Amino acid sequence: MKLACITGASSGIGRELAFLLAKLDYDLIIVGRNTDMLHKIADNVDVKCKCITCDLSDEKSCVKLGKKLKKYKLDIMINNAGFGELGEFACTRLRNDLSMINVNIKAVHILTKAVLPGFIERDCGYIMNVASSAGLLPGGPYMSTYYASKAYVTSLTTAIHRELKDIRSNVHISMLCPGPVDTNFNNVASVKFALPGISAEYCAYYALCKMFTGKFMIIPTLTMKAGVFASRLLPRELLACITGHQQKKKS
Repeated sequence: MKLACITGASSGIGRELAFLLAKLDYDLIIVGRNTDMLHKIADNVDVKCKCITCDLSDEKSCVKLGKKLKKYKLDIMINNAGFGELGEFACTRLRNDLSMINVNIKAVHILTKAVLPGFIERDCGYIMNVASSAGLLPGGPYMSTYYASKAYVTSLTTAIHRELKDIRSNVHISMLCPGPVDTNFNNVASVKFALPGISAEYCAYYALCKMFTGKFMIIPTLTMKAGVFASRLLPRELLACITGHQQKKKS
């Protein structure tokens, strides 16, 4: 039986990924902080589903989870957990910044490092790191820590992708870089997107379709693809100015 692990699976994109993979007959390991929501997902799928309650903002918990996951022959690993916060860098709380760094960066790093050797040894499977279109830009005023954390994810994933190519591995790693998605992320970050968001269901469906076809950088919607392409033509300072202007509209 095929096996997939998804972090941040209790809501949003992670939840929809779990349902879609279950329909494709993947047994599931779903990870999140909300135990009740994880078990609700497990009760509504027709495959084996192991629920693991874990606070991914805690480094020791991430390392412990990584050790657990090493014991499984995973076919798919999706690092989906993440959150953001809107506000001026000088005014946001350091505690929140560090928690965001732990979830968005450290958890992705620790868990990818834990499971990747097993994937390479089996010479098959898919790893998808959920980043953001924010991770493809040089910086995001008023969401500075979030943008910086997602840039780490895109940089790390790009490097691993090249290393896998160099050893001619059949393991495929990809990064999902959506724009606005209508999820609980908006409430946690206290933002209202300036651009219309896509549904979590569509984002998850698009992501899996592209992942299974071997796409490396997955960007749902033509609008975001055009925006990312155009950003490569602009000076960093000007792009930061434009991005900051858009961020102000979110409050």
